[in-house]
Amino acid sequence: MGKDGNKTIETDNDVATFLAAVEPPERREDGERLAALMQAVSGQPPRLWGPSIIGFGSYHYRYDSGREGDATRIAFSPRKAELVLYLSGISDEDCVPLGKHKRGKGCLYIKRLSGIDMGVLEALIQQSWDYMADNPA
Repeated sequence: MGKDGNKTIETDNDVATFLAAVEPPERREDGERLAALMQAVSGQPPRLWGPSIIGFGSYHYRYDSGREGDATRIAFSPRKAELVLYLSGISDEDCVPLGKHKRGKGCLYIKRLSGIDMGVLEALIQQSWDYMADNPA
């Protein structure tokens, strides 16, 4: 656990090594492609946050409760069943033209990048990156 109480903290673990071990191979390829896309949008290098989240950029937050910490601005995790993207500032309506996906609170779930519109995904990532610049917490 990080000094601020967060379980998901930035680590020094190597992203390329982590991605090379992702299974199945299709998920690994999608993870490498998504990492390149998020790096291009953000202009930031990929960093591992916790054991399995690849994040780009960071911000400091402070809640009214006094809890504070650091988090990644945009991120994803190449899980066995699907890619989980952690994006803020996007709506269900924004995601309609994306293609086959599911939504959760702050998450976008995609089985395969081949099943979605990559131009729409890039626009959503950019929208989230810009939103986090203006609304960090």
